[in-house]
Amino acid sequence: MRYLITGATGFVGGHVAEACVRKEQTLSAIVRPSSETGELEKLGAILYRGELSDAKLVRQAVTEADVVVHCAAKVGDWGPVDAYRQVNVECLRVLLDACKGQGLSRFIHMSSLGVYPSRHHNGTNETMPLPSRHRDGYSQSKVEAEQLALHYYQEFGVPVTILRPGFIYGPRDRTVMPRIIQGLREGRLRYPGGGEGALNTIFVDNLVDAVFLAAEKDEAVGQAYNLTDGEFVSKRKFIETIANTMGLPHPHLRPPLWLAWIVTWFAEAFAKMKGAKEAPNFNFTRLKFMGYSLDFSIQKAMDQLGYRPRVPFEEAIGETMDWYKKNMPLAV
Repeated sequence: MRYLITGATGFVGGHVAEACVRKEQTLSAIVRPSSETGELEKLGAILYRGELSDAKLVRQAVTEADVVVHCAAKVGDWGPVDAYRQVNVECLRVLLDACKGQGLSRFIHMSSLGVYPSRHHNGTNETMPLPSRHRDGYSQSKVEAEQLALHYYQEFGVPVTILRPGFIYGPRDRTVMPRIIQGLREGRLRYPGGGEGALNTIFVDNLVDAVFLAAEKDEAVGQAYNLTDGEFVSKRKFIETIANTMGLPHPHLRPPLWLAWIVTWFAEAFAKMKGAKEAPNFNFTRLKFMGYSLDFSIQKAMDQLGYRPRVPFEEAIGETMDWYKKNMPLAV
């Protein structure tokens, strides 16, 4: 099979690309001209250099593919929704337009469990309706992207499958894990509500397994799947495992969730009033991550895809932290 990956120079896309080579699949990628592509070149990937907004380039790349794995996205916890829409919705539209009538086997759209309502979850499955409005631009754009992808499946027959991973961790994440480590070092992390709620973790290797299952299973077309490690890991266990490994102090503040919500509301309102370019320390994305219990059912993926999380938490977090100690000494 010929796999085309977007976002292949990033964390998740890079792991999918490596797995393609291990599985002896033909690998290609659309990469921005400014991206570092040395690792993809070592893998022997066919590279299409340009922007996802370039319809001609995208059509050329898609014509040579059997499976598209769309990992590219603008991520973050602050900023105007239109900036997220431009990448996460409009570039997706260009990609889907190019896929019409191409005879693809699968179009795998990487979404997020962040599309669900911002509240506690206890076994939430894919029947839960998605909210029409989110507080943050990233989550809002991911809901709209899912709706767009399903529209192209329903109207034009593009064989879309939507994957909704939780918090992805593993070697080579240069965004979230370094922030957690730095937050621990500076004593900025807190456990709103106590820290005993579930964190919706998924190790990157488990997510990669799900990508290939989604590409192979015919029943995956037109479906969305929640994806986690399928193992209860509390926020406190996740954070304190990192702290113990790095020799850093544990968070000790556990404000009531209601109080954290009020402080966050005022912090965001003040930041928006000032026109802040960076997220305030207290924002609703971080409150969701640290405060709400995020337990989602993966039964549908298990039943329809045969998904079985292969790497358990203790092994996965150990491998992750080993990589940080060896490769990002400034972060640890």
